Formats: sequence, structure tokens, C-alpha cells
Amino acid sequence: MRPPDRVVAALRDLPSPVCAYVYDRQALRDRADAVRAALPFATLLYAVKANGHPDVVRTLAAACDGVEVASGGELLLAQAAGARRIVFGGPAKTDAELAAALAAGAQVNIESGQELRRLDRLAREAGVVASACVRVNRATAALPGSHAMTGAPTPFGVEESQLGEVLALPHDQVTVTGFHLHAVSNNLDGPAHARFLADALDWSVRAAARHGIHLRTVNAGGGFGVDYLSDATIDLAAVGAGVTVPAGVELIVEPGRLLAADAGWYAAEVVDLKQAHGRRFAVVRGGTHHFRLPAAWGYSHPSTVLSRAAWPYPWERPRWNDQTVDVAGELCTPRDILARDQPVTDLAIGDVLVFGRAGAYGWDISHHEFLRHPPPSFIVV
Repeated sequence: MRPPDRVVAALRDLPSPVCAYVYDRQALRDRADAVRAALPFATLLYAVKANGHPDVVRTLAAACDGVEVASGGELLLAQAAGARRIVFGGPAKTDAELAAALAAGAQVNIESGQELRRLDRLAREAGVVASACVRVNRATAALPGSHAMTGAPTPFGVEESQLGEVLALPHDQVTVTGFHLHAVSNNLDGPAHARFLADALDWSVRAAARHGIHLRTVNAGGGFGVDYLSDATIDLAAVGAGVTVPAGVELIVEPGRLLAADAGWYAAEVVDLKQAHGRRFAVVRGGTHHFRLPAAWGYSHPSTVLSRAAWPYPWERPRWNDQTVDVAGELCTPRDILARDQPVTDLAIGDVLVFGRAGAYGWDISHHEFLRHPPPSFIVV
């Protein structure tokens, strides 16, 4: 997938060795508009964990109905971005984070009975009534995807069989408006996601009636997928087909990857070409300390060669034609690999490899401080 001209232009004039992320505001807005058009019945929140760059958060806070955060640091980002609405999720919230959520007027996704009791106490001390959903780890897995959150032993939410005893705990200062049912990461099956949304609504109606809750909110989380080995993306039209939201109920979706992935590009200059034990390596200024996702998920991330003419040395420029290479980073570990067996028609030292779909779970999940290399540049177009 070749980067658009505006991304190429942003990279052309960078000093060597190039190492940069480029984020595209218009691509962020376009994807948010596409999700809104396909799911007009849903409230759209951006999951900040996908990419917390302030310009990305600010752009999507404006393009969406609000944001979902999972830490006190993300809460500060959301407030600085002027988010109109904030939902605070995630396990192991501290008292300080819960208090900050209350002060910000955020809705809280409760992860346990203990967290419900702590939120109730903090709300009483603050003289406010907190709005919350209870996150539920339902009995069965709901969707295909890369990481299952429900129907399995995970630390997320309240096990479905324990929901009644959690809701029976005293919580006079917390109004439970519904349920948070985020189930999976990176699902590419649109019709399956539509069935999940319909089932989440149906289950929530029945669970609310069973436990005496006035149902106002069903938060279905995110999980809308992109394929890193192709340009495939979940079929949003299929996701929205046949979903009916009951009157008086708000359906929330919280995509992160889908909104941000295609708006980001990671660029790393080739600093060496070398062979070892029958394999060819393109060694770049960068690596998994900047873009960890390929190594974390065990796949080879495709890239495009951006040719550069400059060659400052008085010897012949090393170049490979019609070869297959492994793209390795600058870290002192053999696991610093961004891609294996990548075909290149023409690749020289000094050229730049540009990795698409790097706008989500790239820089934000990477181990930046290992070896203390300089960080990449961040360019927003």
C-alpha cells in the first residue's frame, strides 16, 4: 500500500537517517465519518489507547461523540483535547483515577464489586452521584478476533454468573445505567459483529430486567478489525445491518484501531544491507522499540520503498534488485524484526521503508527506552 502524496511529501525533506511517524488528520476524520454513516444508531467514542498522540486525540475527539480512556494519563489527554464526553474503562483503576473520573464527569465502566464499592465511597465523599456501567465477562465467546476478552478466564469485568451479587452491593452514590460488553480485538467479520451487537442489546435488556436496572446504556466496546497483511477492513455496512436499538437505550461503540490505523505511517531509513547464513537483511534506523505490533503479534508487516537519491559516501552505493529481505531494526536482539521474506524490486542503503496501517498500537505499545535510541520524529499532516 503506497502512502498518499501528502505523506510522501512530509518524508521527502527529512534529514538522514529518516525515522518518523506521520499521522494524517483527514484520514482520521474520513474514517470517523465512515463509521458514523454505517452505524447511525450508535454513539461513537474513540478508544485513546490505540494512539494517544495529542493531535490524533484532538482530531478524533472532535470527529466522534467523545472518547474512551483507560488511565489517568489518558483522561488528561481527553480533557486537553476538549472531549465532549468521556468514558473511563480498564482494570485496576486507582482511587486517584476514580476521583479524577468523577471530577471530569466521566462515566465509569466498573470492573468488579470492589471497584463499585470504592467508586461509591469516593462519590459520597465528593458529594456527587456517579454514572456507571458494569463490565461483564459473559459465559460464551462472542466473536472471532485476535484477543478474546469474554467467555474465557481474563481479568476483565465481572463474570456473568457473579453479576447479581455484585449489583446487590450497596451503591447509593452510583447509578448503574447498563453494561459494558467489549468482547474481542480486531474482528474482521462484519456480519458476525452485527450479530454480536444485536445479541448484546438483547442480553442487556434481559439482564437489566432480571436485576432491576433501568437500562439506558449498552456499551459494546470496539473490536472492529483491519488486516495488516492486506488492505482488508471489516465491512462496516455489514456491521450496521439489521441492528435495532431499543427505545430509550443508548448503544455505544468504542473503536480505536479502526479509526486510527490507516491514518498513520511509520518510516525507517535503511542503514545497512547484509547477508548472514543464507538470509538477506535490510537493517533500518528504527525497529520494534518504535513499532512493536509485528513482533508482538508474530506477523510480517508490509512496507513500501521510498527511494532517495542522496548518497554522501565516496564508494559505490550498495543496492539489491529483485531480492527477498528480512527487515531488522537497530536493537541488540534478534527479535527486532519488522518483517521477514519481503520482496523488493530495488532497494539501496539510504532508501526509506514506509509501513502503512501504523496509526494504531504502534508507538503507544512499544518499549521506547530499550537501548535509549533517539525517538522518531512525529509529523502531523
